[in-house]
Amino acid sequence: MLYDVIIIGGGPAGLSAGLYAARSRLSTLIIEKEADGGQIATTAEVENYPGSVLNATGPTLVARMVEQALGFGAKKISDEIIEVDFSGKEKIVKGKNKEYKGKTVIIATGAVPRLIGCPGEKELTGRGVSYCATCDGPFFEGLEIFVMGGGDSAVEEAIYLSKFARKVTIIHRRDELRAAKSIQEKAFENPKIDFMWDSVITEVKGEGMLESFIVKNVKTEEEKEIFPDEEDGAFGIFVYVGHIPSTKLFENMIDMERGYIITNDDMETNVSGVYAAGDNRVKSLRQVVTAAADGAIAAVQAEKYIDENF
Repeated sequence: MLYDVIIIGGGPAGLSAGLYAARSRLSTLIIEKEADGGQIATTAEVENYPGSVLNATGPTLVARMVEQALGFGAKKISDEIIEVDFSGKEKIVKGKNKEYKGKTVIIATGAVPRLIGCPGEKELTGRGVSYCATCDGPFFEGLEIFVMGGGDSAVEEAIYLSKFARKVTIIHRRDELRAAKSIQEKAFENPKIDFMWDSVITEVKGEGMLESFIVKNVKTEEEKEIFPDEEDGAFGIFVYVGHIPSTKLFENMIDMERGYIITNDDMETNVSGVYAAGDNRVKSLRQVVTAAADGAIAAVQAEKYIDENF
C-alpha cells in the first residue's frame, strides 16, 4: 500500500501530525518503536499544556491524543525503522517487521535527555529526578533543587527554577561554568543560587521517590550523601547535561545542525516531501505544545505537497 503520510514517531508531534493528516482524509500511518508519547510518557503531571484537565498526567494526555488520531482513521503500528530511502518520489521506510511506502514522510522521532548515567537515575526519573524545568519546576515550590550541569541550558534553567525553589544549587564537574558570561552573571547575582564545584552525582537513592543522592568531588574523590532539609522532607534534581536527538538514521540525507534536523517554518527539510516535527528539529523551545504545533503544520504542508505532486 502507498500511504499518503507516513509518520515516524508516536510522541506529541507524531500524534498531532496523525490527527491532522487523518482528519484531512489522508491515508496515514504512525510508526512507533516503543511506548506511545515519547518523553511525556514519563511525566507524572502536565500542568502547562493548554486545556489540560485537572491532575492530567503524561500518559493520560497521550492516551487522548492516540484516541483522537485513531478516531479520524489514522493507523498506528509498532515497528522499529532501520533504513529509509527518500531518493524517489515515493518514500521507502524499512522496519524490522515490514517495508512501508509513502507519498510523504514526517520525521517525529524526538530527542532524549542525556543521562547522568548513575545508579537509580532511571528508576527515579519523574519521581524527583527531572530533565524539564518548565514541566516540573512548579512541583518544587518552596523546596530545595539541585541542578546538574554548567552550560547555558543548566544555568538558565537554574535561574528559572529559582522562581519556585527556596534554594537552587548548581552542581558542576568543573570549577567554572561553561555558560555565556551574561548568563553566568545573572546566576551569580541571584541570592537563591549556590554552587557546588568540581562535583558530580554518582548515585540517586529512594524507594518510589527521590530520598537522597551521592555527590563526589572529582579532585579529592571525597563522597557525601545529600538529604532533604528535615522541614522540607523532599527535594529535586534537574539534569542538564545535554539532549540527544533521535536522528542518526537520517544522517547524510537530511540537513542537520548538531544532530538536529533543519527545517523552515513549514517543517520542510531539504528533501522534497520529507518533513520534521518536534524535539528532533532545530528550535528554541522543546515542549509538548510546540511539538504538537510542529506536527499540525507538517501534516497540513504534506497535504499541500500531495495535492501538487500526485
